[in-house]
Amino acid sequence: MKPDDPLLRILACPLDKGPLHLLVPDGEEGEALYNPRLRRRYPVTDGIPQLLPSSGEQVSQEEHEKLLTRVSQAPGTAS
Repeated sequence: MKPDDPLLRILACPLDKGPLHLLVPDGEEGEALYNPRLRRRYPVTDGIPQLLPSSGEQVSQEEHEKLLTRVSQAPGTAS
């Protein structure tokens, strides 16, 4: 998935229906969509977002802060 993918404009978190941020792979973590409001990360597998509520992973406060740094550096946001 690319940061300028038109699909990112219509994707929403399955729990709160809000926008998601694209997290591009950084070596440690794979591609994912992130909801900072609920601190949930949804994986992107083979270019396909896994947006079932059960697919989301709750992240710790420490991981949340790390992901916010990645979000602020990434050019794409699903909104």
